[in-house]
Amino acid sequence: MSILDWIIIIIFLGVLITIGFMFSKKNKDIKDYFLAGKSMPTWLVVLAATGTSVSAGTFVGSPELGFNTNITYIMSSVGSIIGGTIVAAFILPKLYNTKSITIYGYIGDRFGETSKRATSVIFILGQLLTSGSRLFIASIAVSVIIFGSIQFDFLIYSIIILGIVSTVYTMAGGIKGLLYIDAVQIMLVIGTGIAALLIVFFTLHGSMSFADILDGLRHGMVKAPGQAAYGMNPDGSLYGWIPGSKIRLVDPRFRFDVPYNLVGALVAYAFFRVAMFSTDYEFVQRQLTCKSVKSASMSLIWSQFLTLPIVLVFLLIGGLLFVRYINDPGAAIADGVFTDARDIFPQFICHHIPIGVRGLMVVGLLAAALSSFNSAINAMASSFVSDLYLPIRQSRGKAVSGDANQMAASKKMVLLMGFLLTMFSIVTVVMQQKSGLNLVDFATGVMCFSYAGMMGVFMTALFTKRGSQKSVIAALVTGLIVVLLLQPFIFAPMTRAIFGHEVFLAWPWWCPISVAISFAVCLLGRPKTPTSLDPAPAPQSL
Repeated sequence: MSILDWIIIIIFLGVLITIGFMFSKKNKDIKDYFLAGKSMPTWLVVLAATGTSVSAGTFVGSPELGFNTNITYIMSSVGSIIGGTIVAAFILPKLYNTKSITIYGYIGDRFGETSKRATSVIFILGQLLTSGSRLFIASIAVSVIIFGSIQFDFLIYSIIILGIVSTVYTMAGGIKGLLYIDAVQIMLVIGTGIAALLIVFFTLHGSMSFADILDGLRHGMVKAPGQAAYGMNPDGSLYGWIPGSKIRLVDPRFRFDVPYNLVGALVAYAFFRVAMFSTDYEFVQRQLTCKSVKSASMSLIWSQFLTLPIVLVFLLIGGLLFVRYINDPGAAIADGVFTDARDIFPQFICHHIPIGVRGLMVVGLLAAALSSFNSAINAMASSFVSDLYLPIRQSRGKAVSGDANQMAASKKMVLLMGFLLTMFSIVTVVMQQKSGLNLVDFATGVMCFSYAGMMGVFMTALFTKRGSQKSVIAALVTGLIVVLLLQPFIFAPMTRAIFGHEVFLAWPWWCPISVAISFAVCLLGRPKTPTSLDPAPAPQSL
């Protein structure tokens, strides 16, 4: 990294912090701080929501996926569009009109205060894992850039650096500042992604014709599923890899052990996205800042359309890097990319991008990383303050009154959530290595732990008159247990003991299976019949 590169990075971080503090005085109460007074324009929310969807998992994980496999992952973006459209049409209007800061207030209105608190706790715990994993993925690139390696201690240092920077400007500006910051960041991600794709292509084009590059992609290699070891022999031949096109777009095989075939992407992944856009306040919060239900719905749908080409760009970067390395065995062996491609794109940025442009690439990476992490911090703090902290204080006769006091408490909780997310990110470093999943699948798969039970509860609340406080708690716990049992290190041995052979279930199917079971559990509860002796429910004010 040159001095010029560092200057560009420092200016970028300074701009983020400045924007955050610029909006610090525009937040009059916690409605402004967490929902921007429901006054944000559609175009801004579209960009911000896209920034939340396009995390470091896209910037770092998609090139890894494109290098190791092909571009069938792009079909998951089609599934996202399907899931987003379903939520925009049938679920988001009900959540938008709820009379509370967060969507979990809707659960409180339906099943009682304890159910609201339990759902909020599951959301916060789930975010500690999911957003922690995104910060870990971002730390891979930062570790390469700063320390030149992704060994464990360097990853920890990188996680702490990212966590501190993101927490500071998130605390200052609230959701208004974050929306503008995320809009700037996603434009940086798009610009740097396109620039990187062109640089990789023209690097190859200097020694290969376009036809040769296309042929290299069509007749490439992909990692063989279930192999214990992967790598390259001294003669340049690969072991643990099988022939496969790097630009294969559609996988029509009807299999449940493949994550991004048509049935997996258009059914299981679409269902996963329905759960995400319905129950995960990190994503729903963006839509709740819009001026109207129509604006909220349109922002959700258009953000998913915008995500598709961005993901494709980064997948193609990974495919082109495969062609580059397969034709340079010496560099491939030295860099070990066919054994571990997690840092393939960051390494390319560090060693093959010109000075100045390299700084802009790092800025794009940081933008992708921080846009998802800061939104998680704000959403967690919002849920903790409005669903847990303030109501519990009030129930104990120690209510936090006055806008100034509530704002001060909210900012303290942002700092707390930033600290907890940073610590949990360190835990996910170990989890990913143990899971055996690639970065993208790991970052998205862990979301199912919280989505399973919450989606079962939300489906019961939105579409039925069933459910009770006890069945809500049971459904939340059931969802966690079922997703845990579906993990490969548990599910495969269990199926071997039952059927005599191991069965692998691709991660997108964890969500519909676990949601169906938790939904059935929640339906077992019968709503309490109100009597004249029952106290009136506490009002959910904004």
